[in-house]
Amino acid sequence: MSTLSVPPTPISPREDAVCLHKAFKGFGCDTATVVNILAHRDAMQRSLIQQEYRVLYSEDLLHRLSKELSGKLENAVLLWMQDPAARDAVVVRQALQSDTLDLRAATEVICSRTPSQIQIFKQIYHSRFGSYLEHDLERHASGDHKKLLLAYVSIQRYEGFEVDRMAAENDAKALYKAGEKRLGTDENTFIRIFSERSRAHLAAVEAAYNSMYGHSLEKAIKKETSGLFEYALLTILRCAENPAKYFAKVLRKAMKGLGTDDTTLIRVIVT
Repeated sequence: MSTLSVPPTPISPREDAVCLHKAFKGFGCDTATVVNILAHRDAMQRSLIQQEYRVLYSEDLLHRLSKELSGKLENAVLLWMQDPAARDAVVVRQALQSDTLDLRAATEVICSRTPSQIQIFKQIYHSRFGSYLEHDLERHASGDHKKLLLAYVSIQRYEGFEVDRMAAENDAKALYKAGEKRLGTDENTFIRIFSERSRAHLAAVEAAYNSMYGHSLEKAIKKETSGLFEYALLTILRCAENPAKYFAKVLRKAMKGLGTDDTTLIRVIVT
């Protein structure tokens, strides 16, 4: 099927809706046109396209897309059509379903988002799925990993850039005493500091730790913790320092070696 001519920049949501409808007609879907339109529209434009499509054709565009597309393209496009907070809610909900349980994915989304982003997607999560995020985490997570996630989605942390250097040094000392200085690990101290402190503060804690003890806090976390609890702590710390670098590494890992981790690739690129 030949691809419809679609302007690189939108003329109007109505014309985009008409072009999409034409792409759905006939034998097979013109997926190139669908991608060409939707991939070049921002969240507000995509929302207006959905409204116009419903007015023109008395049909929900998302429902039609789910019928016309399949496989990984369907997953990517349907996620892309959501606004950012709704995407997070959908990804976490799918990750916390018993038949598709993926606690690493849920942890990545939760621990890489700001407090305000978490509060918004928690509201959407409850309104759309009729379940509280905390209840689903309680059901599927366990141990220190569960304690950290529950604290992280509940506590309102400061989102500014101001840092009390003395407080950061005190937290670095507390983490050292809770981990490397003692036999065994005081996980509750790690949970308290990582769930209560701002990103800017944690970045300062990392710098202070490195200065005082000669190696990174990340190295200490890897030494003192394991499993999903370690993964959550590292995600919080890395996103506090440089979110773009963190996600670049996630993408690199998803595409490295034989085969591609398409689920991770789609989740990170789309969100």
